Amino acid sequence: MQNEVLKAIQFRRSVFQANFTNEEVSREEIMTILEAANAAPTHKRTQPWRFVIFRNEGLLRLGDELARIYKSITPEEKYTEATEQNMAKKATQSNAAIAIVVNYTGDVPEWEEIAATACAVENMWLAAYSIGVGGYWATPGMINHIGPFLNLEPNQRCIGFFYLGKHQSEEREPVRNPIEDKIRWEE
Repeated sequence: MQNEVLKAIQFRRSVFQANFTNEEVSREEIMTILEAANAAPTHKRTQPWRFVIFRNEGLLRLGDELARIYKSITPEEKYTEATEQNMAKKATQSNAAIAIVVNYTGDVPEWEEIAATACAVENMWLAAYSIGVGGYWATPGMINHIGPFLNLEPNQRCIGFFYLGKHQSEEREPVRNPIEDKIRWEE
């Protein structure tokens, strides 16, 4: 029998808006997920992860801003109204969205701050799975333009959104190539 941690690692997966139900993800559940994020490893204890949580009306504002950014940065020949509407819809079809922000301290190389924040996001995913909440990490091109909307400091950068929702999807085995194809032993 596999322990619960290994099971969560094995079966954690992306769950998208099409699978979300209308059931609310509570503030308490979001805090449980964020407390798990806060337990991530971090070099020199910089704890570079920061989060902005959008719920209810906040999701509408986020969706409007993503659509506005898409329209303002997309060249006319590539712009489609359907894509603009889809940008807004991704936020509003979620029960919550969490902006993932890296706070660069200058104490360690930038990549270490990004890696620590990515570890925090994996902890979020595992915690969400463990309490029956689905989600995924999205990295739309608009994140490079969302800083002012999020009121980010000059040393901060948004590296994506974690969209959350309750779901009733069945667990499934992940699709992975064998680990033996990815390792080399030096003994």
